[in-house]
Amino acid sequence: MTLHPVLAVTAVAAEADALRPVLDPALVVVEAVGVGPAAAAAGTARLLARSDYRAVVSVGIAGGFPGRADVAGTALATRTIAADLGAESPDGFLPIEELGFGSSVLETDAALLKALQAALPHAITGDILTLSTVTGTAGTTARLTTRFPDAVAEAMEGYGVAIAAAGAGVPFAELRSISNPIGPRDRAAWRLADAFAALRAAAPALQSLP
Repeated sequence: MTLHPVLAVTAVAAEADALRPVLDPALVVVEAVGVGPAAAAAGTARLLARSDYRAVVSVGIAGGFPGRADVAGTALATRTIAADLGAESPDGFLPIEELGFGSSVLETDAALLKALQAALPHAITGDILTLSTVTGTAGTTARLTTRFPDAVAEAMEGYGVAIAAAGAGVPFAELRSISNPIGPRDRAAWRLADAFAALRAAAPALQSLP
């Protein structure tokens, strides 16, 4: 029986270029699909329509919630959550569940998560948020920290990748390395080199996914 490869989806070419040298292309196909949930969903859906894959993993760098995920660490998603998909109201943010328009939460495939946890025992596991706007203020950080007590990181593509995977009936997971603490925007504090090193170190775990 032919074992189809895993599809590892990144946002930008720099992430894909960091992964390819440490992965066997027969086992893991790495593709950059663009920044944000819309580009991620469209790009992933296009790739899934062209070839057969046994799993899809959203992979890349992310911001980590202070006290929950350390910079240069690795995070695995138990769930991917579209944190800004909903409506504003005088009483606060209303997720799409409260509007009756579906779900902003998608579960990671249990078998994929278990395999990644076994291969990456030091990784932090928790919810990973998807936002179209990167958090850059103390106020937004506080609101997200309160709304999502199990969130460890935020990125911009996971929910889009997960939607495409669900539509194609392909198991989904999300793996992130942490480049910066979530909070007031301070580009000088980002440790991109360390995050890319952590991403490369974690990537071989993708080759043993069921």
